[in-house]
Amino acid sequence: MHLEHAAIWTPDLERLKTFYVKHFGATPSARYVNEKRGFASYFLSFDSGTRLEIMTIVGLSAASAAAAPVAGYAHLAFALGSTARVDGMTAELAAAGCTVLSAPRWTGDGYYESVVLDPDGNQIELTV
Repeated sequence: MHLEHAAIWTPDLERLKTFYVKHFGATPSARYVNEKRGFASYFLSFDSGTRLEIMTIVGLSAASAAAAPVAGYAHLAFALGSTARVDGMTAELAAAGCTVLSAPRWTGDGYYESVVLDPDGNQIELTV
């Protein structure tokens, strides 16, 4: 058994697709559209075989990144392979206008990581 994919909602499907393609090397599927439901999505595939489905539907509104945590999705974590890559990707995303919630650091549980926000305010953990 393995996790087949994770999915997140977005009010701007094309913007989010472009972000993950540009910064994380994702390969997008063809856009799926269900006109009857007002739904559209892409599957984004990463070199590791992991897939992320990004979805939108008519009437969807953006959530506030400043909102208090709620039960459910917390973050996506990308293992970059080295502390230098974590440092570099964090700097690249900051230069691209992404909010950095926590700069690269060693955590108490032994991870070297930083946390940035994607364009929709979803947390992305960059780790070794």
